[in-house]
Amino acid sequence: MNISELHANEELRRHEFPVSREKVFLAHAGVCPVPRRVAEAVRDYARLSTMGDQETLVPATRLSQSREMAARLIGAKPAEIAFVGPTSLGLSMVAGGLKFRRNENVVIYFDDYPSNVYPWMKLADRGVQVRFLNVRELGRIRAADVMGQVDENTRLVALASCHFLAGWRIDLPAIGEYLRKKQILFCVDGIQTVGAFPMNAEHFDFLAADAHKWMLGPCGAGILYVREEVQDRLRPMVWGWNNVYCPHYVAQEDMKTRSGGARYEAGSHNLLGLVGLNAAMELLLEVGVEKIAAELLRKRSLLVPLMEAKGFSVLQATAPPQNASGIVTFSRADADMTALHQKLESAGIICSLRADRASEQYIRFSPHFYNTDEELHRAVELL
Repeated sequence: MNISELHANEELRRHEFPVSREKVFLAHAGVCPVPRRVAEAVRDYARLSTMGDQETLVPATRLSQSREMAARLIGAKPAEIAFVGPTSLGLSMVAGGLKFRRNENVVIYFDDYPSNVYPWMKLADRGVQVRFLNVRELGRIRAADVMGQVDENTRLVALASCHFLAGWRIDLPAIGEYLRKKQILFCVDGIQTVGAFPMNAEHFDFLAADAHKWMLGPCGAGILYVREEVQDRLRPMVWGWNNVYCPHYVAQEDMKTRSGGARYEAGSHNLLGLVGLNAAMELLLEVGVEKIAAELLRKRSLLVPLMEAKGFSVLQATAPPQNASGIVTFSRADADMTALHQKLESAGIICSLRADRASEQYIRFSPHFYNTDEELHRAVELL
């Protein structure tokens, strides 16, 4: 699929992305609508499943193919990919599966999305010191901020690849290289960038990302990445027939786990979700993540000045391309953002209403590659 062709052919666009027939969907940083081919893949598998064993109807090669595609999306190896579901579960498995010594510390960002805050806060129950990163502006985490706030007792740093509200993408190579030299583990909540921007897993040790945002997949069909070199240090948190060897489904006295990412997959897979994820990843790789990223940044460069011309303040409006994302979040002191959000929704413009710790409200636009400039102008005109 070619982005330019898609934008020039409205019939094709509406065919591939049915939501565009009736709505302008600008909330991909929330929960996405699935493309036609994803819905059809799930539908076809669901119908097929009425005729026999659900598992045997999905060939083992399909699961291997899914691991390969997920690995391509983040620059990893297939054996480093596990299918465990929601981002929250993946991050919790990392937090719970690592051994910490008392008085070691983890560094997190308290104003990150809660999925990447709560699992680490619970480590305090095990005697781990939980430190909150200090930054000057909401979501704007620089490599220097991280470098200046870790010490010899820091065991792990957990950050989002992109802040869900501010839309600031962190410098993963710089942060990751520094932490690797310091032998500090690096865990990434990648849900706001996987599928939207190229990623290279060599810069982090762990990553979790569900499919229901920029990956254009079903809810609860996410991936967990665990770097091969640290897999023996992350023990599985759940155990079952699928990740522990049990010949003929007979439990053994010696619990021997499977190798690779499969060691974290305890039971039956969410096959409906994985079939949908498989179709979504095929679509993303067909379009090309590099091309998607360029298109998202182009849309941002279009939206930001239009917003500012209407008197709105845009979070991280001047973010350089390497830190910008597909998220454009804005507010205005004299505007009722709740009412404005309702006005947009009533007009078929689907976007997100969010608030910060001080209860200031914002509207967040997060268009994907298939949204057109005409749709963006229509949304801005209503502000």
